[in-house]
Amino acid sequence: MQIRISWPTGHLTATIEETPTSKALMGVLPFSATAQTWGEEVYFATPVSVAPEPDARQVVEPGTVAFWTDGDAIALPYGPTPISRGDECRLASPCNLLGRIDGNPRLPAGIRPGDPLRVERVGPA
Repeated sequence: MQIRISWPTGHLTATIEETPTSKALMGVLPFSATAQTWGEEVYFATPVSVAPEPDARQVVEPGTVAFWTDGDAIALPYGPTPISRGDECRLASPCNLLGRIDGNPRLPAGIRPGDPLRVERVGPA
């Protein structure tokens, strides 16, 4: 499965694995949101609310697409956050893993706080 996240100056695609959280997310696409940033992470609210999955993680690789269950939000880390140790991508709390950004993991760096975002499925439903 793939999703596209678009903002005024660009877009990215991400490959999403099949998980309980991704199934819930795909069921509400498309939707719009407003970007927020936290260090080198972009996150934004979704219309989905789910519980943490058994493999939820707080430290992830740049370019991971994660779901922050505490905030019902997608998190796109591309570098250190205010609570990182060194260069790691440390999320605010353990997040469900959804997939990976296709291509350059630093693409979210082009998203500014307050940017309008559109999240949609790529390809057949």
